[in-house]
Amino acid sequence: MANASGVRERIVDGGVIAILRGIDEERIASVARAIHEAGVTALEVTADGERTGAKIAAVDRELAGTDAVVGAGTVLDPAAAQSVVDAGAEFVLAPDCNPAVIRACNRRGVVSIPGVMTPSEAVTAVEAGADMLKLFPATTVGPGHVGALRGPLGDVDVVPTGGVSPENVGDFFAAGAVAVGAGSAIVDGDAVAAGDAEQIRETAAAFVDAVESARTA
Repeated sequence: MANASGVRERIVDGGVIAILRGIDEERIASVARAIHEAGVTALEVTADGERTGAKIAAVDRELAGTDAVVGAGTVLDPAAAQSVVDAGAEFVLAPDCNPAVIRACNRRGVVSIPGVMTPSEAVTAVEAGADMLKLFPATTVGPGHVGALRGPLGDVDVVPTGGVSPENVGDFFAAGAVAVGAGSAIVDGDAVAAGDAEQIRETAAAFVDAVESARTA
């Protein structure tokens, strides 16, 4: 397991977190493999279903020895944070800003990425020790909100999530995002259901290409 600084660097270097939501335990490892082969190095397993720990462990095993970092999302309380970290999560995301979750992550040395929208939430998260901020839902407020948050907070890392697509990802990076989170735009649900690894790779690769183009524009 990489240290928190190393995990954060991998997220920033890759520029995208793929959100693996609602994928069966039997399929999640092969899906993660296909997405990683497409160039995604940060993968989030959401903790909003059953056997989250087993899914995280399965993805960890599948991608062991690679440059991938595996985290957990939709983590709403300290107990859930403790559980996913025990299962191997190296970063923890939440849709909300809960200082208790942030502190639980800090105690275990894993990257915490709470969800924020307002400046007050952002300040609360930073003061609690958050490593990065998840702007969620990003398309509700638009790319300009990234700069609005970073203005009073300096060089805080903002990760827009929610509605980010190949068509708008460039606007978020231009506004100052360090990475983005994406679910259906990068994880092809139909291909997952069909077990079509090649299509999963193609969809993920197209998103990665859009991110790389946005960051070099």
